[in-house]
Parts: sequence; structure tokens; C-alpha cells
Amino acid sequence: MPTAAAPIISSVQKLVLYETRARYFLVGSNHAETKYRVLKIDRTEPKDLVIIDDRHVYTQQEVRELLGRLDLGNRTKMGQKGSSGLFRAVSAFGVVGFVRFLEGYYIVLITKRRKMADIGGHAIYKIEDTNMIYIPNDSVRITHPDEARYLRIFQNVDLSSNFYFSYSYDLSHSLQYNLTVLRMPLEMLKSETTQTRQESFDIFEDEGLITQGGSGVFGICSEPYMKYVWNGELLDIIKSTVHRDWLLYIIHGFCGQSKLLIYGRPVYVTLIARRSSKFAGTRFLKRGANCEGDVANEVETEQILCDASVMSFTAGSYSSYVQVRGSVPLYWSQDISTMMPKPPITLDQADPFAHVAALHFDQMLQRFGSPIIILNLVKEREKRKHERILSEELVAAVTYLNQFLPPEHTIVYIPWDMAKYTKSKLCNVLDRLNVIAESVVKKTGFFVNRPDSYCSILRPDEKWNELGGCVIPTGRLQTGILRTNCVDCLDRTNTAQFMVGKCALAYQLFSLGLIDKPNLQFDTDAVRLFEELYEDHGDTLSLQYGGSQLVHRVKTYRKIAPWTQHSKDIMQTLSRYYSNAFSDADRQDSINLFLGVFHPTEGKPHLWELPTDFYLHHKNTMRLLPTRRSYTHWWTPDIIKHLPLPYDEVICAANLKKLIVKKFHRYEEEIDIHNEFFRPYELSSFDDTFCLAMTSSARDFMPKTVGIDPSPFTVRKPDETGKSVLGNKSNREEAVLQRKTAASAPPPPSEEAVSSSSEDDSGTDREEEGSVSQRSTPVKMTDTGDSAKVTENVVQPMKEVYGINLSDGLSEEDFSIYSRFVQLGQSQHKQDKSSQQLCSRCSDGVIKLTPISAFSQDNIYEVQPPRVDRKSTEIFQAHIQASQGIMQPLGKEDTSMYREYIRNRYL
Repeated sequence: MPTAAAPIISSVQKLVLYETRARYFLVGSNHAETKYRVLKIDRTEPKDLVIIDDRHVYTQQEVRELLGRLDLGNRTKMGQKGSSGLFRAVSAFGVVGFVRFLEGYYIVLITKRRKMADIGGHAIYKIEDTNMIYIPNDSVRITHPDEARYLRIFQNVDLSSNFYFSYSYDLSHSLQYNLTVLRMPLEMLKSETTQTRQESFDIFEDEGLITQGGSGVFGICSEPYMKYVWNGELLDIIKSTVHRDWLLYIIHGFCGQSKLLIYGRPVYVTLIARRSSKFAGTRFLKRGANCEGDVANEVETEQILCDASVMSFTAGSYSSYVQVRGSVPLYWSQDISTMMPKPPITLDQADPFAHVAALHFDQMLQRFGSPIIILNLVKEREKRKHERILSEELVAAVTYLNQFLPPEHTIVYIPWDMAKYTKSKLCNVLDRLNVIAESVVKKTGFFVNRPDSYCSILRPDEKWNELGGCVIPTGRLQTGILRTNCVDCLDRTNTAQFMVGKCALAYQLFSLGLIDKPNLQFDTDAVRLFEELYEDHGDTLSLQYGGSQLVHRVKTYRKIAPWTQHSKDIMQTLSRYYSNAFSDADRQDSINLFLGVFHPTEGKPHLWELPTDFYLHHKNTMRLLPTRRSYTHWWTPDIIKHLPLPYDEVICAANLKKLIVKKFHRYEEEIDIHNEFFRPYELSSFDDTFCLAMTSSARDFMPKTVGIDPSPFTVRKPDETGKSVLGNKSNREEAVLQRKTAASAPPPPSEEAVSSSSEDDSGTDREEEGSVSQRSTPVKMTDTGDSAKVTENVVQPMKEVYGINLSDGLSEEDFSIYSRFVQLGQSQHKQDKSSQQLCSRCSDGVIKLTPISAFSQDNIYEVQPPRVDRKSTEIFQAHIQASQGIMQPLGKEDTSMYREYIRNRYL
């Protein structure tokens, strides 16, 4: 009987588009190229899209035979060998979707990708380049004069800038949702398997399935949360006609990952930002909310912490925390025709019953549960009423909605004028934010997939015992969400979210047993690494919505920013103003066309002829809504029953319909994440490995001075960092710079990872000088005496640095290892047989290389590798089983050693 569940891995990861005069043939395969699927796209229809999916899984040999028959059948003359009837048009890694303007359909393909993160062995890729191909043949094409203009507008949405996808991990949902689905009871999975088999359109779905005991594993695939999917409209036309593996959903926002080394133990810190595709747009053109409760600049930010030493979702340790930013949920806007830096805020519609705010908070209760905490950072006191208009209306809306909610689930409203406290010399902004962050995290809790560790029982902490959320036998769940907003939801919001994320990170590290108290201090390697992630995150989101990078950063509010930062802030302000005044209108048209908000139609006004896009985003202006919600019971009835748990994660009939459950062999490729991640069938190079190239706390943040405490939780001085200059420009500094450059350089161009920028994890274009000055801490100039001390610390005895003295004689074991190294090096050069025989006589016990070629100039040898002893084999097998969730029982020696450790340290 199946005892586990696993995410389903898409079997379409490599694509090749073949072309004939009448059809396109899109051939997709899994990464191992063992299973293939084929789509046939008709090219004879001028305006309709005709796609045929034969729903059959081919082998490699069957696909070759099929392509051979197609090539032979499409030649101009039978038996002609000079010209081919089947042309290979393009290679790709996924289908973004299909789009039509005024002529025929286009297909958008992902042609380059770059790996950005890894979560439990599931790779997350960033789109690096795409290709847009017109489908109809030239002989049937009906040209239109405005087609080229629509094409340019559509391509203004740069798909190579911060769009992400994954073949096996649902990026539109949080880690808590994805792991909660995998832990569904087996009885539910069995019933869903039966329903899926009955309703499935794929007649080959259960082909060859073995149902005997112990060999089956449930594979689960959930429907994406369409609010954060940006190509949903492009895939909608083929969603019901093709297999689900062809549907590759992409998100827009930010994705970054860094490695936190804790005495050699790797911990991955991942930051994922999902930008909403509903009511999306640019800064001054999209404000407030629409009639359906979707707000402008809504971004869901999730920080994920995982122990990288164990990869499996079932056996590994994973933790996450989610928070949201978004515009104030009211009907409001700003008139940019006045060309003012701060246009006046106007309320467009009166909403005495807070209808639009009710719709928005109902969505949040369904996805996140309760409590909903609003952190409002807009100004409270102004000489001329500007931002305070929003605060007053928001307070009135929250007060009205709270009077109908149960007291334990009311919306928590926290107003705090961040700009006022920043100007005050007596107040520390970040200290006040830290107090707010502690109270917020205690109310919402966070997600962790393992129960509280034994160390938390041995060392009880008051803060830990007051933690909120929902405690379950398998760990903790986050219930509720923090919603942060200012006017633009950019600079102030990003700093506030960083402080809340920093507080949550401390609790996450404590829950995994990595620190002894849930508290992190500034100027530690861990916080510097996290701060850099959040600054990249803020810069990326600010460029997408505001047209420039962040103006005020964490260092600005800490008041430690270098003096050169002020001039850069002025330039960013001017860049933001220019973008808002001159280019935002074109960007808004591109977003409306890409997301399907506007559909070009013959005989109707074109996109550039519309005076406004207000009616496109507010559907109630074109037609009356069928029903209107109650003014008092403004929530969905089923949601309130399950609070504080989010309704989307509750096991009920409505949520089970969103799942696709299928039973596989235990070692089937669709669920074998170990085989998908390590890929034993291909030759890999360490230089191209993603885990070695990502930002590391030990390489990029820890000081390089010998004797420094390597803990990433030790407070450093401002000049003690891997990114600053210590002392004079010595050879040691150049070596550090070369090491850092080599680590951050992109891998060589390949079909898997093609990078356009070396140090920019977010994929945005920025100047090299600007990124260095924004990330690095201010350099502290030292005098001559200090530099002499630094030189003394750098020059250490050889015994202390390397553990050996070169003057000492080598042991036999070291000499044997060196002999093997020398002999392997010599085997790559031309040798004659006499020298090889001489070398083999004097190296007994070393790897033997026997020439097997009759020609002396050849470099072909027969290698006899050393034998692996039994103990090493058992250790390797235990490591493989641990990655699959099968843990070895502890022996008596291990148990006694752990007891002795606990007794000596804590008792």
C-alpha cells in the first residue's frame, strides 16, 4: 500500500519545434529524454488555433521513427534526398502561451533559462530569453496594418526580466500549502485517485501501473493560484485540449537564494516575491483597488529556510514565513497631468460600507487565515492634507468591518508614521520596527515542517512559549498575515518587511536548532546576507512598479549610509520621476495587452486610442454584477467556519477538486526528485554547479582574517566583512577579489544556464559601481599603526594555518596519495611504453594504467580503480536512503555519545 506522496514532475522540460508547410510539430521530452509527447499545430488556418494532442507517451525510438516518416512524407518529390521536408525551427524549455492580435496566432517559447534557486531538490528557473513565432503559413496570412504595432506593445513586457518557473514546484503557492497538500491522509488520496482516473481525458494515464503492495506512491499536482500567474490568459485557449505537462505557469517578481554556512552546515535562505497579475500596472496609473477587491502593487513575499544537508521534503527541515504588501484598499487615485512630484490624492468613489475593502480582506482570510494585521506607514500629521486622507478612510473601513467579525478574528490595525520618526533625532526607527515585528510574529507564528526540537525543551525560552500560529503534531502552521503599506509600497514598506523578516528568521533558525535564542543582531554575517537579499528584492520590485531602484534603504534608516549614497538617492528620485512622467503609459499598455485585460478586436477602438483603461479593470462599469454581498456578513460563509486556519489549506470537497492525484511506481521518473536533482545519467561539472556559485556567508561576508570566529551569528565591526578592504592593497586582497569574482561569475554558455549578469541574482540591469556602493558597508580608513597590526595578524605561522610544516617529512600515506595524483596527471600526456612500465614497477599499490593501444602515440589506457571497502559502501547507501526519507536507526554508541554531550553541557 502506498505510504507517501510526492509532487509530480513535469515530463515536458525540453522542446523542439519542427516545421513543415502545413504544420508545426512540437516535441517535448523529460530531462532524461526517455519519455516524449507530441503536439500538432495546424498552419493552414489564418485566424484560428487548431492544436491536436494525441495524448500518447512515446519512447525515443518511436519519436525518431515518427519524425523520419514526417520528413519523408513532406518532401516535394518522393525519394528526393537533397532537400528535407521537416525543418528544425527552434529548441526551447517551455511554452509561455499563445496570443492573437488582429491576424493569426503566435506561440511564445522559452529559449534560455538560468537556475536561480533550489528548494528540496526542486529547481526554480528564471527566463533569460524567449522566441515569438507566427503560426499561420505565409500563403494563408491575412495582413493587417496595425498588427506590427500590437506586436511591439506586447514585446515591451520583457520576459527576460524577473519571470520565473519550475517544472515540479508550484511557485504560485506558499511552501506551507505545498507541504500541507503532500501530508493529506491516505484515504483522501485514494478517493481522489479514483475520481481522477474516471475524469481524466488521458487514456494512457494509468498505463502499466502496478498496484501490488509497497510499490506505489501517490503523486500530487495542485491547480495554481491564478492571482499570481502571469501567463494564465495565454494558456487558457489550450488548457482544456492538451495534457497538463504542456502547461508551464510563470510568476513575476523576484527570486533569490543564498547559502548560510554554520560551521560547515549549509542552510539555504530563499526569498520569493510573487506579484499579483490582477489590477497590475505602474506607479501613478494603478492606485487603490478595483471593484473585485484586487489592489495595485500587491506582492506576496515568502522567506524559506531549509537545511541543505538533507534534500527530501519528508525527511528534511523546512520553514517559511509569508507577508504581503499592497496599495490601500480604497477607490483612490492621483492625477499625473499636473506634472507634480507628488500629485494630489483624490478619493474616486464614496464607499460608506467598505465594499471594496471587504472583498480584499475576504480574499486574504481565505488564503492566509486570521489574524490579518495591517501595518500602515503613511504620514499622520501634515501641514497640507495629503497622505492622511488614506489613513482616515482606511481606519473607518477597518472599524466598520470589525464590528461584524468574531472578536477573536478581528482585523488588527497598527498605524505608525515612519517618516515622522525618521526625521526625529531622538527616535531609532529600526528599534521601534523591531518591537512591532516581535508582536506581529508572535501573533501569526510561522511554518515549520518538524515538531519542536528537544533543545527547546532543555532550554525553554519565554519568547518561544508566547509564539502564536497553529501547533500540529508534524510542526507549526502560520495562521494570519502581516499586510504592510505606505503610499507607494516601496521604500518604507521594504524596510519594514525586512525588520519583520529578520525577526521571523531568528525564530526559524531557533526552530531548526541552529541558534540557542530566537534573536539576531545587526552586523552579523547572517543578517548582512539577509539584508542584501532584501535590498535586491526591494530594488527589483521598485523597478517593476516605480521605474527606479530603492531611494531609502536599510542603511539609510540605520543612518550609516556612506555620503555618496545621498547623490545616488537624488539620481534614483529623478529616474523615478522621469519614468512616471514619460514611460509609464506605454508600460501600462503593454501589461494590459500581455495579461489579456484588453483584447484587440476588428472594428473597435485600438489600445492606444483609449482615453483611459479604467473600465478595463473595473468590470462593474460595463455591466451590472449579478449579486451583491451583504453589508454586514461581508465574508464567504465557509471561510469563517475554519478560522484561524486558511480555508485554502482545509481538507474539504471544494479544495480536493483542485488536486490531481495519480499513483506511480516508487521509482517512476515523474516523482523521483532524487534522480531529477542529481541526474546520474549525465556528466556534470563542479564549476557549473549552482550550489557552489550562489552567494555564501563564508565566502562573501565572513572576514578573511585568520583566527576570526567563523560563526555567522557573531557581531562584526563595520570594516570586518568579506566585501570590504582591510589594510593596504596586498596580494591577499587580490586573491580574495579573484576568489569572489570567480564565484560570482556566470557559468559558461550552455542550454541549461545562460546568464547575462554575474552578480545580479534578481536579473535586473544595474550599474556595477552602483551595486557595489549600495551593498557594501562603509570602509573605515585605518592609520599606519592599525595597518601594521593587520599585517601581523595576516602573517601567521605555517603550522597554525595549514596544520603541517613543509620541512617535515611526508608520511607513507601522504606520499602514496601524491604518487597517485602525479600518475593520473601523467596519464593525460603522451608517454611511451618503456616509461609507463618503469613507472608501474615503482608504484605498487597505486592505480595502475595499462596501455591498450598498439600505437605509442596514443593516449588510451586501461584503468583499474581501487576497491571500495564494505564500510564506505554502507555509509554511501545510508546517505542515499536518507535523501529519500529512510533514516537509519541510531546505534548504542551514538546514543551514549549524545547522552554524554547533554549531561556535560546542560545538566
